[in-house]
Amino acid sequence: MGQQEKVATSLAGAVSEGISASLATVDAELARRYPGDPGTRQPVHTVYVPGNDFTADTIRSWADKALAALDEHAPDARTFARVLGLSDELAEPVYTRVRAKLEREPIEDLRVDFEDGYAGDDEDADAARAARLISEAYGQGTAAPYMGIRMKCMEAAVRDRGIRSLDIFLTGLMERGGLPDGLILTLPKVTYTEQVTAMVRLLEEFEKARGLEPGRIGFEIQIETSQSILGADGTATVARMIDAAEGRATGLHYGTFDYSACLGVSAAHQASDHPAADHAKAVMQVAAAGTGVRVSDGSTNVLPVGPTEKVHDAWRLHYGLTRRALARAYYQGWDMHPGHLPTRYAAVFAFYREGFEQAAARLAAYANHAGGDVMDEPATAKALSSYLLRGIDCGALDTAEVARLTGLTPADLDGFARPRRGDLTATAG
Repeated sequence: MGQQEKVATSLAGAVSEGISASLATVDAELARRYPGDPGTRQPVHTVYVPGNDFTADTIRSWADKALAALDEHAPDARTFARVLGLSDELAEPVYTRVRAKLEREPIEDLRVDFEDGYAGDDEDADAARAARLISEAYGQGTAAPYMGIRMKCMEAAVRDRGIRSLDIFLTGLMERGGLPDGLILTLPKVTYTEQVTAMVRLLEEFEKARGLEPGRIGFEIQIETSQSILGADGTATVARMIDAAEGRATGLHYGTFDYSACLGVSAAHQASDHPAADHAKAVMQVAAAGTGVRVSDGSTNVLPVGPTEKVHDAWRLHYGLTRRALARAYYQGWDMHPGHLPTRYAAVFAFYREGFEQAAARLAAYANHAGGDVMDEPATAKALSSYLLRGIDCGALDTAEVARLTGLTPADLDGFARPRRGDLTATAG
């Protein structure tokens, strides 16, 4: 090997050292505020079930009702594909995977609701029952991957009730073996950052009382008011709420109907594709980027019930809204009825399967420095691998077929999806 040619420079080493020293605070701030994706699975949806209705067989019941809806209104792949506009190529694999998903893992994330959806007479008892049933479900292997509660908000009228229900719920879990790994809490109707700070203090006190590791309990912030997007002083507030959570924020969830009503949108036009909704979610998305906080879309209140024609119309609407959200990088949404499950999974599976081969080919070319008709960069490789990993996580794709087309292991995909800080500024090989 020949001797490396010496190149000339003009700056002393002390210059670089001085600049690094001057940016040390910025480096630390970047690492703290923007740690990147946490590397955990993000559920494709959150199912909300009122606390007074939640039972031990809720998950199986939702699955059975969803399968029954398919049996009645789309008993075969061809019918289902015609309703949703799926291609012939996708019809059978999507339908087969939807039915398999409903049998194997019908709900990915379930929130027992003690806020707007709650209509019980004894919230203490319902909160305690939720803790018992969730603990038992995790112990028996029948739980959804993620489960938890939505408490009442931090506004004065319901604050004490919300705190008490949360305490009962968390205490109930602790008394039955501890907090499950899939635990998720939701704080609704946040209007001021001080309410986020109050939630942090509340969780800190619980952790101290039960001897838990500081920071063990995280929570989602629900964006349902105009003040959560734009403060009274005219400044954007979502990023401040994430910061106020002190590393505990796990998600930002858009509340379609409360937010729309807050802005005066009439009931007939309250939907997740309204321009007001697009603006709010765009702000949420930018605020959350790089922080490790995930963004979730809201729901539709059009239920797939009644005669077949009406069910098909509702399915088309839900499928279209879900596909629209996925294209805008909102990889999670709410489902409010068992009949929404078939079209949630159909939309998600079609989204990943129809772009699978192209994404795999591009990532394989990038990984092998093979070139091609698209010049991809590290940031695009990150997006491609994240796309494939999300497809695997939800069941749209199989690990074996991804490996066959990319030549990459799950660990390889993870390496591209979650590069070290600074790697995205490198040039593609």
